Amino acid sequence: MLSFLKLLTLIAACAIFLLFAYTTTAYSLAQDAELASGMTMINETSSLANISHSRSVRQALGAGADDTTDDTDDVDPRDPRTDDDPTECSQGLVLPLWMPQKNITWGDRAIRGFVYFILMIYLFVGVSIISDRFMAAIEAITSTERTVTIKQPNGEKQTVRVRVWNETVANLTLMALGSSAPEIMLSVIEIYAKNFESGDLGPGTIVGSAAYNLFVIIALCMIAIPTGESRRIKHLRVFTVTAIFSVFAYIWLWAILAVISPGVIEVWEGIVTFLLFPVTVIWAYIAEKRLLVYKYLDKNYRVNKRGTVISGERDAVEMDTEKGRHGSVPMDADAAAFEEARREYIQVLTELRQKYPEADLEQLEMMAQEQIISRGSKSRAFYRVQATRKMIGSGNLMRKIQERAHSDLNEVKAQLNRDDDSDDEDQPTRIYFEPGHYTVMENCGEFEVRVVRRGDISKYSSVEFETQDGTATAGGDYIGRKGVLTFPPGVDEQRFKIEIIDDDIFEEDECFYIRLFNPSENVTLVVPQVATVMILDDDHAGIFAFSDSVQEISESVGIYELPVMRYSGARGTVIVPYWTEDDTAKAGKDFEPVQGELTFEDNATEQFISVPILEESSYEKDVTFKVHLGEPRLAPDSAHYTQIQEVEKKKIEDLDELERILLLSKPKNGELSTVRIRIRESKEFRATVDKLVAKANVSAVLGTSSWKEQFKDALTVVPADESEFDNEDETEEEIPGCFDYISHFVCLFWKVLFAFVPPTDLCGGYITFCVSIIVIGLVTAVIGDAASYFGCALGIKDSVTAICFVALGTSIPDTFASLIAAKQDDTADNSIGNVTGSNAVNVYLGIGLAWSIASIYHMSNGNTFNVEPGTIGFAVALFCALAMIAFGIMMYRRNSKKIGAELGGPKSKWVHGSVLISLWILYLIISTLEAYHVFKI
Repeated sequence: MLSFLKLLTLIAACAIFLLFAYTTTAYSLAQDAELASGMTMINETSSLANISHSRSVRQALGAGADDTTDDTDDVDPRDPRTDDDPTECSQGLVLPLWMPQKNITWGDRAIRGFVYFILMIYLFVGVSIISDRFMAAIEAITSTERTVTIKQPNGEKQTVRVRVWNETVANLTLMALGSSAPEIMLSVIEIYAKNFESGDLGPGTIVGSAAYNLFVIIALCMIAIPTGESRRIKHLRVFTVTAIFSVFAYIWLWAILAVISPGVIEVWEGIVTFLLFPVTVIWAYIAEKRLLVYKYLDKNYRVNKRGTVISGERDAVEMDTEKGRHGSVPMDADAAAFEEARREYIQVLTELRQKYPEADLEQLEMMAQEQIISRGSKSRAFYRVQATRKMIGSGNLMRKIQERAHSDLNEVKAQLNRDDDSDDEDQPTRIYFEPGHYTVMENCGEFEVRVVRRGDISKYSSVEFETQDGTATAGGDYIGRKGVLTFPPGVDEQRFKIEIIDDDIFEEDECFYIRLFNPSENVTLVVPQVATVMILDDDHAGIFAFSDSVQEISESVGIYELPVMRYSGARGTVIVPYWTEDDTAKAGKDFEPVQGELTFEDNATEQFISVPILEESSYEKDVTFKVHLGEPRLAPDSAHYTQIQEVEKKKIEDLDELERILLLSKPKNGELSTVRIRIRESKEFRATVDKLVAKANVSAVLGTSSWKEQFKDALTVVPADESEFDNEDETEEEIPGCFDYISHFVCLFWKVLFAFVPPTDLCGGYITFCVSIIVIGLVTAVIGDAASYFGCALGIKDSVTAICFVALGTSIPDTFASLIAAKQDDTADNSIGNVTGSNAVNVYLGIGLAWSIASIYHMSNGNTFNVEPGTIGFAVALFCALAMIAFGIMMYRRNSKKIGAELGGPKSKWVHGSVLISLWILYLIISTLEAYHVFKI
């Protein structure tokens, strides 16, 4: 689609050039011949041929032309031609004049016009490339983030990163400036080049660009949407404000040119024109934030596609304020935006897991981050840069997005690892038992106790320990001990042994304690600073149970080893059956069901049930299932198995004391024979999601970090990615085509030259911003000279050159940017919503700033700044009339039940698009005819 539009644009530009070259050159030749004839007649009747007299003659000729039916003899005093010969061009500001200027044939003019035309195209390419850098700097500036703490509906606090710049303010200030910088700079530079006198090129370019943006760009975006799809403006209030101010801007121009002070721009008029720019920005911000009168507008509430309650105005336009998860308390705007991005990340990750079940989590996270960046909200700068790079074969943003997603994931994983490793290093020295509980058999002889040191281990430390009686007594059940543990620098643990005394008496389990005390200086004892030692009697088969009634695990654990404890004896081999039971967690979805038997060998005190946990990569998860222990039984090969079997056959009253003790030694279940397993979300996954969502900023894709990267990009041919960003299918790497190589080598000079501009990572993009605006001004100055020479060579007036050529050249990148945005965005805001804002900014900054400077300059010299209302005033009035028709078409499409959107829709989009393009053509024709005085206003 874009390649076709490139070819179509080139053909249309050449056709317009040839048409004007033929008609205007022939017209200019006839005008010169008639003027020369008039000069000869006057010279025969007068001998006073001085400069003043010749000027009077030319003025007489102009007056005479007004009295006749032929208006072609009227010479525009602002035409870049000398006073001595109207066919000669005056010297420009930067570009040297093509000599000679006298006695030029029709063929010479055509050749010069063609050369200037090609030069203008090449300069337009250059200003587009430097505007690419300028927009990247603006994106870096407006994407500056700050850290805020938000409170979730459940009371949980969370730290997130949010943008400092408001979206509406950014779009109407820096974004609009970046998009309209060539037009604005051209208007200001022309004022300086003409010694602070008015010209037609700058204002004509602004008005012509506004007409092209409103009629052609919207028409192309309307048609480019596939049949059956549509795009609506989301921020309708902001669009309405900018639309009103864009039309008012041109009404205001007409008023100060033709009504308030006809032909004179006073200082206050220029300043008020400039100050209307911040007024537009403030009013649009008030409309977006629903301040002042906007908060009293009618609202309705609906559920969007994500199932979230959102508010809207009469037309159900989506608003930024969302309801909380429980639907009662509105969430903070920053919290709502972060929560929305997080839900989208989880949704994308779930879809990818279903599509690629064999991929590991890290690979899926990288793919999800790539899609989140590519799907995320994009600014006007992103689409402008993307369009420029596609046109000049300078890069594929999709590839940069992939690289950015990979680097983001690696950075987040490394940061999480660093956080884990630095936790202990940042804390003071701590000493404690690890573990804090020991279970030993009565016949074990001795066992080892472990004491660890954490935190700062670079110094010498010591701590004392001693045993304390519990139900077990020193000397009867164990050998008491007391001592000092020393930790030399770099040593993080020490061990010592405790001896257990065995006997043949059947008795209950007993315990004793080991206590740490009297640590050295700068050492803290932390829990567990007392270890519990449980002595199990080895004359009983044992009691089997879980250690706790509830076990909490992470879904990322994989295989969970559930411990089953054996206490109060460990004699013989015992078999314990087990099985799982669903609760809120479902078998096959959250865990794999298991059923089987555990075998405890003689003297074995612990076994594990392996339960596979299925990971869903859920951000929030809290489900449970149960694991049960069945009745334990002695294994047939156990030592007391036969004796117990024989004793069980007897009646209870027939049992003697030894047989009763033998039955008591049978294995049995304890109180905790059922455990509830609680599956929670992975903390690592949750932290990864939070950090990746915070990093899902598309602005970093546009910027550069070093001059090396810029020169590498400038010298590399990269194929234009014609696929949509949300295409998830794996595709083979594309090879640059013929058009990519041609575009690259044609633009190579500009690419290498502008690679010297500082990268956007320096000072947050501000240095790039300043350098780029200076370079844009220099290139624009050359464009102004080339456009004037082009019109002068072919006899085309500056006002016509501005409307038909310069405005088209400066607006081509915006055309492709809007087309890409129309197809890739879900809304029409980035494609046509910014058209009205740019049109308003063009007038308020481009004309307001230039005329303010000129009027102040003339006032300081005791003069007035004169602007002929003729062509400019007519073009402004014509644009306002046609703009009302264009806005009427968009309002009809939005409110129509069959269409319901500004862009796309049924086949009627072709009719509406054709009407808009016809309005632009009508504007060009009428403005051109008026400029050449075919009819008078």
